[in-house]
Amino acid sequence: MEVYKNPNPEDWESLLKRPTASYEALEPVVSEVFGEVALKGDEALKRYTEKFDGISLSTIPVDESEIQAASKGVSEALKQAITQAKDQITAFHLAQKTPTITVENIPGVLCWQEKRPIEKVGIYIPGGSAPLFSTILMLAVPAQLAGCKEIILCTPPNKSGGVHPAILFTAALCGISMIFKVGGIQAIAAMTYGTPQIPKVYKIFGPGNQYVTVAKQWATKQGVAIDMPAGPSELLVMADQTANAAFIASDLLSQAEHGADSQVIFVTTYEPLLAQVAEELERQLKNLPRKEIAAQAIANSKSFFMPNKEAAVALVNSYAPEHYILCVSDEDYYLSNLTAAGSVFVGNYSPESAGDYASGTNHTLPTNGYARQYSGVNLDAFLKQMTFQKLTALGLEKLGETIELMAEAEGLEAHKNAVSIRLAAIKNNNKT
Repeated sequence: MEVYKNPNPEDWESLLKRPTASYEALEPVVSEVFGEVALKGDEALKRYTEKFDGISLSTIPVDESEIQAASKGVSEALKQAITQAKDQITAFHLAQKTPTITVENIPGVLCWQEKRPIEKVGIYIPGGSAPLFSTILMLAVPAQLAGCKEIILCTPPNKSGGVHPAILFTAALCGISMIFKVGGIQAIAAMTYGTPQIPKVYKIFGPGNQYVTVAKQWATKQGVAIDMPAGPSELLVMADQTANAAFIASDLLSQAEHGADSQVIFVTTYEPLLAQVAEELERQLKNLPRKEIAAQAIANSKSFFMPNKEAAVALVNSYAPEHYILCVSDEDYYLSNLTAAGSVFVGNYSPESAGDYASGTNHTLPTNGYARQYSGVNLDAFLKQMTFQKLTALGLEKLGETIELMAEAEGLEAHKNAVSIRLAAIKNNNKT
C-alpha cells in the first residue's frame, strides 16, 4: 500500500480515485450485448455464456432435480449457518416495516401513504471464483418480506455447467424457484428485456464487477430500475492508538480478496500504526488461498496518516466508503460528523465480515463514492410508496380557493376549473 502523510486536501480527489475503468470505456461491449439479447433472446444468452464463461449450455433454467441434489452438496454445519444468518437478516429487515401514514390537517382533506411491493424483481448473484450465496439472503429475504410476487435469480454457471450447491440451497431456503444459469452483462440484459425463458423484471438487484455495474446503468436507459451502482468492493478503516493492527490488516485483506479491482483504504491519526499494519498485511497475506488476487488489490490501495480527527473525518467523507470500520476512542465524534458511508462497523470487535454474512444488516451497498447519494439495500428498496387523498365537500370548500389561486397564477385554467366547477356544485347543493 502506498503511504501518504497529511496530504494536501487539493490532492485528495486524485489520491482517492478508485481503480476502475470508466463507464465510457465499457459502454461499447455492454451496448453490443444488450442489442444482441434484445434481438436474439436465449440464443444470444447461450452464445455469450460460451464466449465469456467458457461453457456451452443446453438449457438455461435450473430444474427442480438440480435444486434437490444441491442440498446434498452442502454440509449440515453450513446449512445451519445459512439458516441462522437468514434469521438475523429477517429480524433486522422485518423491523423496517412501517405503518400507513395518515394526515388530516384540514377537516375533510385526508391524505395517506401506503407501501406496495414491486411485483417483479430480478436478483443477480455473482459466481466466478467466489459464489456469493450470502447475497441471496440479502436480497431474497427483503423481497419476500416486501411481498414481491415474482422473484427471479440469475447467476453464472461454473465450468461444468452447473451452479454452486450453496447458491441453490440458499435460493430454495428463501423460496426462489426461478433460477437461471446466466451471468454478466447478458444476465442483466435478459432481465431487462425478457427472453422466451427469462421473464422481464421491473427492478434489478445485486452486485457485480465493472461490466455488471455498467450493464445495470444501461438497463435504466431501457426503463428498468436498479438498486444502485454497486461495483467492485471497497473498505475504509479509520483507527487510532486504541486499534489492533492485526485486526485492521485482517479487515483490509477481507475486502482485498474479493477481486483485483477492489480497493481498501487505511486512515489513522496514530502514525506508528502505519508500519504495524503494513507488517501484519505482509504476514497475513502469505497464508491466504486468494493471495494473488488480494495482493493486486492491495497494490491499488493506500494508507493515510492524518494529524488530527478533524482532518481524518474530512478525508473519510471525501472518500464516501462502501464499508467503513471505525476503531477509535472518540466514536461519538467520528459518527456524528460522518456524512457518507454504505455501512458502518463500530469498534474493534465489529469486523466487516459480520455485516457481509450474519449480523443482520444488508451487504448490498453503494460503491465508487455513490454512498453520498444512495442507500444500501433495505426493505423499502423492494416497495413503492403510493400516496392517496380523499376530499369531502367540506374539505374542498376549505382548500378550494388556495388551489384556484395557485392554478391561475401558473396559467393553468383547466386546473382551476376542475375546482371551480365543484365549488359551484357544492354551493348550489347547499342552497337546496
